[in-house]
Amino acid sequence: MRYFHENEAIASKVYDSIPDILTTVAQRYIGDHPKHSFLFRAYHQGGFRRRGDYRYDLNLNEKCVEARAGQYVYVWGKLWSEQNTTLSTGLNCYSPVTIYVNGEEVFKSELLQELFPERRTQIPISVNYGWNDVLLCFVKTEVGFGGIYGTASFKNFPLHFLTPGADRQGQEGWLYSEPVDEPVVSLPRDGMTEEETGLTWYPRRGWTDEEQSMGSFARIFGTEKPAVAYAWSRLDVTLPGTSPVILKGRHDGALTLYVDGTEVYSAGSSGNFRVELPRRYGTSDLVAKGEIQAVGGSWGFTLEYAERSDSKGWRLKSPHPVAGCSNPWLYTGVFAPGAEPSHADIVRTDTVFDDGAQGVYWRVDLPDTHVRPYLENTHYGKWNYPLGVTLLGLLQTGQELGRDDYIQYVRQHIELSTSFDRYGLWDREGYGAAGINNQLSAIDSLDDCGSFGSTLLAAMELGDIRGGRDTADRIGGYITDEQERLEDGAFYRVRGSGEMRQETMWCDDLYMSTPFLMRYGQLTGDGTYWDDAVNQFLMFRKYLYLPEQQIMSHVYDFVRGRATGIPWGRGNGWVLFSLTELLSILPHDHVKRSELLQFYRDLSEGYLALQGENGLWHQVLNRPDSYEETSCTSMFIYAYARGIREGWLEQPEPYLEAVRKGWYGMTRLSIDYKGNIYGVCRGSGYSFTALYYRDDLGWNLNDTHGIGIVLLAGIELYKMNQQLREAHIDSSVTAAQR
Repeated sequence: MRYFHENEAIASKVYDSIPDILTTVAQRYIGDHPKHSFLFRAYHQGGFRRRGDYRYDLNLNEKCVEARAGQYVYVWGKLWSEQNTTLSTGLNCYSPVTIYVNGEEVFKSELLQELFPERRTQIPISVNYGWNDVLLCFVKTEVGFGGIYGTASFKNFPLHFLTPGADRQGQEGWLYSEPVDEPVVSLPRDGMTEEETGLTWYPRRGWTDEEQSMGSFARIFGTEKPAVAYAWSRLDVTLPGTSPVILKGRHDGALTLYVDGTEVYSAGSSGNFRVELPRRYGTSDLVAKGEIQAVGGSWGFTLEYAERSDSKGWRLKSPHPVAGCSNPWLYTGVFAPGAEPSHADIVRTDTVFDDGAQGVYWRVDLPDTHVRPYLENTHYGKWNYPLGVTLLGLLQTGQELGRDDYIQYVRQHIELSTSFDRYGLWDREGYGAAGINNQLSAIDSLDDCGSFGSTLLAAMELGDIRGGRDTADRIGGYITDEQERLEDGAFYRVRGSGEMRQETMWCDDLYMSTPFLMRYGQLTGDGTYWDDAVNQFLMFRKYLYLPEQQIMSHVYDFVRGRATGIPWGRGNGWVLFSLTELLSILPHDHVKRSELLQFYRDLSEGYLALQGENGLWHQVLNRPDSYEETSCTSMFIYAYARGIREGWLEQPEPYLEAVRKGWYGMTRLSIDYKGNIYGVCRGSGYSFTALYYRDDLGWNLNDTHGIGIVLLAGIELYKMNQQLREAHIDSSVTAAQR
């Protein structure tokens, strides 16, 4: 089969230049996934809490305590979609519910769903490009009210629902209505104000007049005890000149002002203030530190700048934009007097501040409304195992081709996750599910940590990454102390996000664990991590190796007591790729090295016999009627090229031919002239029949399971060619000297 017209193949454009091919693939990926950071949103604590599976617990008995049986409450949210598609959602009913998407009824609960709230129902919903209204109408009964609803696949699609309507644009969460006796005639829709719907919506969105008259710190943090709090904004001077910038206003309680860390005003009691600052074009941090000394007293400040700020040539703007709140100040606290962080340490958004209890982060000047970061990119800043190998490919491409921009792209992507790792754990603890790092903050499998963790360690070899070592240590602790193992120490899957992953061993997990263990052993100097990685290979061989074909079964099912016997292409690719990584680090005098090297040779021989006529290996390795698959082909090329370079293959000539044949085939069948990658199998389940892998487990365009390994294969081929060329030159010189 052909994935595209032969004239669109990359080989027809760059004439087999490996650096040009790799540059095209890398730049296509980076261009499609630019460096966009987290989006900060306002979140009302009075909304619905998420569960660990990222669905929202819409428990209306807690919110509408005075509702009567038979009354209705509407729960209203919206989703953004970049395309017309179908999303998978999951529902548990506490009471009868009807679900509407964009005004159309898509689901109505049945009796068994209502009587057995432990039953989870999968509900596909069709969404359009742009904003999509999602409305749930619940009916209160004597035994329950509400339900649990949200994403059905939180590892891949957390689905952050946003508040709809025109009044709270950008906030995360759902609105819920007052109880009503009859269903509404006209359903609410996005773009309406809350008043236009004819319903009263909660949680409340504004301060009362009495609260508004209080000091800013008082209405946000209360007045129950002596305390310190901070407010942070940015002073943005938009017009240069010689006239000073004048800050003036009033404060209740003690106040200290800092500009770029320098104290510019301080008073221990209430009063008016006026501060003249040199006019410096650009942006400066403006920090206000307030203190309440008497319980029940007001504290806070106002800054008189808004009326003619444009004509004055300066303005205040938020240190970080917060969707759902236009106020330019962020607030954090409260702290015990004398135990507060320094004003210099609070001007950051990746830190949870120590308040002597659970820790605090930023808030805004709205009732019970907190700031939370959310990852809404599909790739950049995300932490998952396919992106781990994608970034490793980009990293090594940057190193080999001298492209520092690729290296920095990778390091900054990783650091966006690791620098917020501690915050993500805190966010998950406080809110039920973190808005960022959804897998890193909730590690329950090797998939969640090993692949990306290995790339983290590779990137740390090039320089410090903020939060990197702490994250690596946490992963090392999970793999060593928490990951499920059989009695013989072999990794297997008990927990997981899907039933089919339970009580199984997957050959994929050698990649999800052993490269990290090898690199972590290097980092720590602790050889027990190497021993663990070595033993995993030997034990996985015991359960999954098919000696008559010298290849691996995809999965061992402990419920059924046998291996599936199906040699899935990418699963086998992970095995040989990971064994190559292990042998590259394992000391030559390690007691098990010779046994592992022989295993590498046995597998290499088995895979060599199954290479397809076009140079690619097949989705099911021993089924030529299955499609030609790019990711496993790339991994075999990588492992063979490395083996040739390292001298691991006793008769390298057939493997040299296989590497060249495989790369020739990929650059003509799998990679087009724009750097798009075709024929990469999507994420898999498992089966005891090859037909699942051949017919049901299709391929995706530009799937991250394949992009990085294509790059790695090209780099290894490039290095192999250079080494062979240099060896030929050296041998020619030696012959001439004779």
